[in-house]
Amino acid sequence: MAQRIFQHAQLVLEDRIIPDGYLITDDTKIHSFGPHDPPAGQPGEVIDCAGAYLAPGFIDGHVHGGGGADFMDGTLDAILTAARAHMRHGTTTICPTSLTCADEELYELFRLYAEALQVKEGMPHLGGLHLEGPYFSAEQAGAQAPDYLQTPRPEHYRAVLEAAGGHIVRWSSAPELPGALALGDELARRGVLASIGHTNATCAEIAQAVQHGYTHMTHFYSGMSGLTRQGGYRILGAIESGYLLDELRIELIADGIHLPPELLRLILKCKPHASISLVTDAMRGAGMPDGPSVLGSLKNGLRVTVEDGIARMPDHSGFAGSVATTDRLVRVMSTEAGLPLWEAVRMASLHPAQLLGIDGRTGSIAAGKQADLVLFAEGVQVQQVLVSGQPMLPGGPAA
Repeated sequence: MAQRIFQHAQLVLEDRIIPDGYLITDDTKIHSFGPHDPPAGQPGEVIDCAGAYLAPGFIDGHVHGGGGADFMDGTLDAILTAARAHMRHGTTTICPTSLTCADEELYELFRLYAEALQVKEGMPHLGGLHLEGPYFSAEQAGAQAPDYLQTPRPEHYRAVLEAAGGHIVRWSSAPELPGALALGDELARRGVLASIGHTNATCAEIAQAVQHGYTHMTHFYSGMSGLTRQGGYRILGAIESGYLLDELRIELIADGIHLPPELLRLILKCKPHASISLVTDAMRGAGMPDGPSVLGSLKNGLRVTVEDGIARMPDHSGFAGSVATTDRLVRVMSTEAGLPLWEAVRMASLHPAQLLGIDGRTGSIAAGKQADLVLFAEGVQVQQVLVSGQPMLPGGPAA
C-alpha cells in the first residue's frame, strides 16, 4: 500500500530534474515516480511539495562529528548526536570517521558503533566506519596527532580489521610508507575501500599503489604532495596523479574554503565528473556557532577555533577540519562552481553510494530503492528528510 504521495515536486534525478513531478513511497521504499500528477486512485497521505526539490538523501563517507560531538568522544550519545546533526541537513547515510589515535580509542569506537547500529529512531543509516590513519606521512599529517603516526604492519592492521567486526568500509593511508602496498592488497581482498590520504607520494608511487588496490583519494588537495623539482627535474605528486590517473576517484571538501570556487571549477574542467564525490570532513563544530572547539575526542583532541565557516588551528597556521554540512557542499557546487543542481546532488548521493558499493539500494531516485529523500527549497534549504520513508524533521511538508 502506498504510504505517501509527494506531488508538485521538482524531482532531482541522476541525470535531470523533472520540474513538476510526483513520487510515491511504499512503506520503506520508492514505489514509483514520474512527471505531472500521480495516477488516480492511489491510496496514501498526499504531500504537496509546492515546487520544492525532492532529491535522494545525501551520503557522507568522510565525517568526524557535528552538533558539538565527535565520533571519537567515547560515548554512544556522541555518535548519535553527531549523526543526527548531519541528518538534519539532508544526510541519510553517514560513515563515522576516526582520526589518528591510540588503539584503545579506536577499539572503543568499534564497540560503540556496534551499539549505535541498534538505535533506529531518529537516525540516518550508518554506512560503516572510515579509518583516517594512523598510516600517514609525517610531512602531510596536518592536524592528525603526530604521536600516533605509524607504518602499516600486518599484525597491526589485521588485528584492527578483526576487532572492527566487519564494520570498516574504508581506510585512508599514505601508500608510499613501507608496508602500505601490502595493506592495499589486504583491504582489496576484504572488500574495504583503500583510499590515498595525507601522503607525500610521487606520481610513480601513486601509480604503483593503484596496482595494489588503492582506488580513491581522500580530500583531494588537502594533505597531499604536489609538483616538486629535484635536480631540475619536475616530479609529479599526489595532486597531479589525481588528475592523470583515470583509475582514481576523488572526493572534495566543497565548502568553498578548503577549495575555493576557482579551484573547484578547475577540478571540474580536468577530472571526469563521474569520478568526483563530495564529503564534509566535518568536525564537531558543524552545525554549531563560532567559537572554541576540539578536533578529535574531548579527551585527546586538539583545541581549535571555529570562525567564518571554518575550523582553524589555534595559531591560524592552517585549517583543522571543516564545519560543513552536505547541503552546504551542494549549494557551493551549484551556485559557485557552476554545476547544474542535479549534478551537484549526484556528487553527494549516487557517486558516494557507488564508492561504498551501496548504490543498488540507495543514492538515487529509482523504483525499489530505499526512500532516502531530502526535500529542499531554493538555495538547498532543507525542509524535510526521510530515512527509509520515515520523516525525520518536525514540521515541514512531509511531517
